[in-house]
Amino acid sequence: MVRKIAKEISLNNVKIEDGFWSQIQKTVIDTVIPYQEKILKDQVSGAAKSHAIANFRIAAGLEGGEFYGMVFQDSDVAKWLEAVAYSLAINPDEELERRADDIIEIIGKAQQEDGYLNTYFTIKEPDRRWENLHECHELYCAGHMMEAAVAYYQATGKDKLLHIMERMADHIGNRFGPDKEKGIPGHQEIEIGLMRLYHATGKEKYRDLAQFFVDERGKNPNYFAEEKKKRGWSHFGLDPKDTKYSQCHLPVREQKKAEGHSVRAVYMYTAMADLAAEIKDQSLYDACVRLWNNMVNKRMYITGAIGSTPAGEGFTIDYDLPNDTGYGETCASIGLIFFAKQMLDINPSNYYGDIMERALYNGVISGMGLDGQHFFYVNPLEVNPGISGELFGYRHVLPQRPKWHACACCPPNLARLLTSLGKYAWSEGEDTIYSHLFIGGELSLEKADIKIETNYPWEGRIVYKVSGKVKDEFQIAIRIPAWAKNTSIRLNGEEIRLSSSIKDGYAYIKKGWDKNGVIEVTFDMPVRRIYSNTKVGANAGCVALMRGPLVYCFEGIDNGDELQSLRIPRKGQIRILPYDRDLLKGIVPIEVEGIKLIGEGSLYSEIPPEEKPVILKAIPYYAWGNRGLNQMRVWMLEKW
Repeated sequence: MVRKIAKEISLNNVKIEDGFWSQIQKTVIDTVIPYQEKILKDQVSGAAKSHAIANFRIAAGLEGGEFYGMVFQDSDVAKWLEAVAYSLAINPDEELERRADDIIEIIGKAQQEDGYLNTYFTIKEPDRRWENLHECHELYCAGHMMEAAVAYYQATGKDKLLHIMERMADHIGNRFGPDKEKGIPGHQEIEIGLMRLYHATGKEKYRDLAQFFVDERGKNPNYFAEEKKKRGWSHFGLDPKDTKYSQCHLPVREQKKAEGHSVRAVYMYTAMADLAAEIKDQSLYDACVRLWNNMVNKRMYITGAIGSTPAGEGFTIDYDLPNDTGYGETCASIGLIFFAKQMLDINPSNYYGDIMERALYNGVISGMGLDGQHFFYVNPLEVNPGISGELFGYRHVLPQRPKWHACACCPPNLARLLTSLGKYAWSEGEDTIYSHLFIGGELSLEKADIKIETNYPWEGRIVYKVSGKVKDEFQIAIRIPAWAKNTSIRLNGEEIRLSSSIKDGYAYIKKGWDKNGVIEVTFDMPVRRIYSNTKVGANAGCVALMRGPLVYCFEGIDNGDELQSLRIPRKGQIRILPYDRDLLKGIVPIEVEGIKLIGEGSLYSEIPPEEKPVILKAIPYYAWGNRGLNQMRVWMLEKW
């Protein structure tokens, strides 16, 4: 029977002190959160206008003016508030909390008497509430604000926003349900928000409403077409007949392939997995497994990015993974991490944990500049200045991160994920503590205090110092990545026989910890040559490099401005360089023996290019685009 065997760890119990992640979290707390607050208040010169806070003030009657922005502009505020909540949990800040409280006060005043909360319809089209679920994101915005409300309550103990969103949830529940209107959200997210409300409050009506939205999707594939005909107006002009776009082509339990808009899809899968475990629905869980398998084995980039086309920001067909026109929205990789964590809590397996790690270290943090003030929406695997961001078909592939986006879903999504990192690093079961990610710091639970020391991802050594608090035996389960070479685990200096302790890629170490103990995990981290399935046409004849969880890439600034002329010999030497603290805020670069092809100059010729030996330099993919405008490639042509 499907059920959760592990639960989320409270951020209050995790303290991250890590050479890699502490720097990123510090950037988010010190720079990203205040920068985004200024963005939301339109106080950053040269950045795309947000007006999101002003929209709430106008809806609350605190100032005059018109609504500005996307119909889902409210969600930017919600995600920012959620990031603030996690920031306060790990780094209390009375002034930041006061400013957040002030914004929550405005949100409360913007709520209507019947519980409805949405600034677009309150200000601009009050007579059209709930008429356009396909395009207008009312349920999506509500879901994000519910997530923010739960996070803020858990971090601060303050329940004002929680009560605001309970009122909104009740308003939605009074309108939609099995014996009421049969609506479904165009963009999934309300399902996650309602499940989080359920977990925080214990009120089953919120779980039941989430189940209604999950169960209803796809029962009537023509729902959005019928809705459009009934209302007679459009907002974006979305095609309601494209049922795969919003995953309503089939009931969710019958879906077998990751289809449509990638963010909508993984948000839905996240809620499906959470719900399946809560209501012990095997068929719903089986659908999650099928969809995961299709997505990660046939429709995912090496970086953990998903969504290969700007047309619908979504999936296309199996093995269609273009590098220079791919989409790879930051939000989609974040949603993949959400989905992975739900699957991990049901079935702790490195099959899920490895993908969560891959997306985190590559497809997610690539979306933010190292300065914390520039952001990618699209994360390509190849960029060519003069083409990328300029020519038709490539305009979505920006070669440099802008300060903000008119559609700004990704930057605050990054902030909320990176401040809540502790929730993804650990889970806790009845008799087992699970270590999913190798992040230094301290964990304090009822069973034990654990201190983690590591220089990961640069080195493959992790030390767990366990101080037990109970006499009963319990287990510590540590993920062993499938890529890890020559893994060794020592307990108090004695090597553990791995064949008897590993299950689904997790090493289980069981003992009475009241006398404390030290677990040392080590594995080799060579550079690995990665090849695509031959069905991926974009990567034919190419090789990519990975070390540990990190995908590496080549930039023009290190290798000249004709990356397409470079080749990597199959038997060429690869050298791991020392850690360089002055390069890109500290990285381990890689040097590769390469070949540069030099042609004779004419457009076409019968004379083959000359081959010149060169030394190529690669950097972690997440750090690309931080040194000005230049080329970038992940997949390099290989010479046999």
